[in-house]
Parts: sequence; C-alpha cells; structure tokens
Amino acid sequence: MSEQFLRLGVPKGSLQDATINLFAKAGWKIKLHNRNYFPDIDDDRIKCSLARAQEMSMYVENGTFDVGLTGMDWIRENKSDVVVVDDLIYSKVSNRKARWVLCVKGDSPYKRPEDLEGKKIATELLGFTKEYFSSQDINVDVSFSWGTTEAKVVEGLCDAIVEITETGTTIRANGLRIIAELMQTNTQLIANREAWEDPKKRKLIQEINMLLQGALKAEKMVGLKMNLPKDKLKELNGSLPSLNSPTVAELQDPSWLSVEIMVEEQVVRDLVPRLVDFGAEGIIEYPLNKVI
Repeated sequence: MSEQFLRLGVPKGSLQDATINLFAKAGWKIKLHNRNYFPDIDDDRIKCSLARAQEMSMYVENGTFDVGLTGMDWIRENKSDVVVVDDLIYSKVSNRKARWVLCVKGDSPYKRPEDLEGKKIATELLGFTKEYFSSQDINVDVSFSWGTTEAKVVEGLCDAIVEITETGTTIRANGLRIIAELMQTNTQLIANREAWEDPKKRKLIQEINMLLQGALKAEKMVGLKMNLPKDKLKELNGSLPSLNSPTVAELQDPSWLSVEIMVEEQVVRDLVPRLVDFGAEGIIEYPLNKVI
C-alpha cells in the first residue's frame, strides 16, 4: 500500500454500536477508549477513527479517510465525490432502509407538500430539503435544526419538519403526521477515489466489504441439522429450502441420513413441523456468523 495502513472511518453516534457489532461479526474487534476518537482494531493493516456520519463523506472525499461508512443521505447532502463500494443495509434499529419524511402536526390542515407554500420547514438535512422543494416549485423557508426537530413543529416554531425515521414510532408519539416521503436511505461503504485506485488498498476494502456483507447475510439465516430417513430424501429434497443444496452424509445406520441446510430464519417455524412430519429427528437449529 502507499501507506502502511488503511484509514477507516467509523461513524460516531447512532450508528456507532451497530457498526462495531457488525465488524465483530465480520471478524474485526474494534475497541473504544473513553473520550478518544481513535479506537483500536485487531488488524495491523487498518487504522480507525471516529467521525460523525454527517461529515464522513467529506473526510473520505478529501483523503482524511481511505474508507468509511455513512448514510446515502449524507453523501447526497454533502455532494461528495466518493466511490460507493456497496450498500450495507443495517442501522441502530433494524436491517432495513430509513426514510426522510415530511411531517406536520396531526391536527394541521396540511395534506400535501404544496400546501406548505410560504411556510417554515425545520430539518437537519438542509441542502437536500431546499433542493426538493425547489424541484417541486414550492416556495418555503427552510432552516437548520440542531436537534429535537419533532418538538419544533409541536411548539409552533415551524409549520413542518423533514426528519428521518425507520419505524415512525417517534413521529407518531409526538402527535405528528407524515404527508410525504422525500428519500430512502441506508448505510453505504464508501472509498476515497485515490485510495480505490491503489490496488492493495482496493483489495483490502473489497475483503472488508465481502466479510461485512457475509455478516449481514448471516443475521437473516440459521443452520438446521437433522437425521432423516433415507427413503424420505427424494420426496422432500425438491421442496427443501437451502442456500444452494442440502449437505447430505451417510450415517452408521444405512437407513438414515444426516442432512444440513441453511435457511432464512423466518421460514423455520413453518419448516420444522413439516420436517417432523417427514420423519426427521434430532433437529438442531444454530446461528450463523457469516455467510459468504
């Protein structure tokens, strides 16, 4: 590499714990230090730093970091020229995309974005929100919110807000109503363009991405291992879900087989009773750490 290490930016804040946990599943232990922005990582090829997700893409673009993780929303907000290596669909709450939504008080008369003509909008996503209303030819006054954005519209400091949500729970809890979705966003692994052109750095970045994706895939899957009567395999095999095809091994008793599959966790509750009906015994379910 052009340097002896890859400079990795870890998002500080709401994504921090989820990111560190994901790296742990992928094979890297990141250890935080109190009041220190430079965590340890158990890989001599990598040097870690913490940075706010809102600023990460700017640091990756200017070369402070070779690679980092941040939301697609902040890349667009900052208009950062970076390499998007891959999508990483995870967050502090769930493994699904978040939404930036336009919200008003539940009892307000506003039902559509155009109803807010001439009104005040508060948001942390300032540039994108201005561009959105401009593209819709709606004249509004957009101001930056430093936090507690939901409270501003409740207290009458603005007429509407643009806020991020995954479940909508906080928005509903504050008596607000969503009238439009402006953007969906998710975490992305991004790289500095110069670092991406370095063959050794690119290879390490790709290896990191592969293992992170493997860890995310494994979160949705489990392994099932069972003993199955040999004469039932052909009958069951065509409808037996698996990542590719089942692993089948002979047992000491020639009338039985050991069968192992990887399946999505959500199908297990329906699959296991069906396997029992086919005579399967000794069914074991186990978690997966990575699926590559």
